[in-house]
Amino acid sequence: MPGQLHYGATAKLLHWVIVALLAVQYPIGWLMPDIHPGQAPGAAMTFHISFGIVILVLIVARLIWRLTHPVAPESSLPPWQRLGAEAMHWMLYVLVLATTVSGWVFASFRGWAVSFFYMMPLPMLASDNAAAGKAIDGLHQAAEWSLLVLICLHVAVALTHLFIYRDHVMQRMLPK
Repeated sequence: MPGQLHYGATAKLLHWVIVALLAVQYPIGWLMPDIHPGQAPGAAMTFHISFGIVILVLIVARLIWRLTHPVAPESSLPPWQRLGAEAMHWMLYVLVLATTVSGWVFASFRGWAVSFFYMMPLPMLASDNAAAGKAIDGLHQAAEWSLLVLICLHVAVALTHLFIYRDHVMQRMLPK
């Protein structure tokens, strides 16, 4: 189902907004204090979860947009690079979804009543369960580190195309 040759404005906007939000999300997640049993989540956790929800909504929108507005693979690339690019993009979608959903489920298993930027309460996706919370926390951490590794690989490949191959592959996603 090949489509246009370049990503459109909507795909680019969704991509770069998600990039910016992830650049905010990772430091919040790493720098927020541990929350021990019986403690209520503070501002850092509220913002971490809220940004996670925004990322979740945007990645679902980006996925729907990609499925309904396909972009043809770069024809100048060898087949193994086209296949690798396609696989990397789908893995990025899966890992962003896994990371955001597992974080929300983790908060639910911890029994945290959290709100979306202090404006409205978020629904609990599960009931308070310490054992399940510990398991899903491990999944959340594995997904976040896997996502970070894949993001670094994605950026490295994009920069390789920009500065070494100079084949205009990256320009397909850059704003004009």
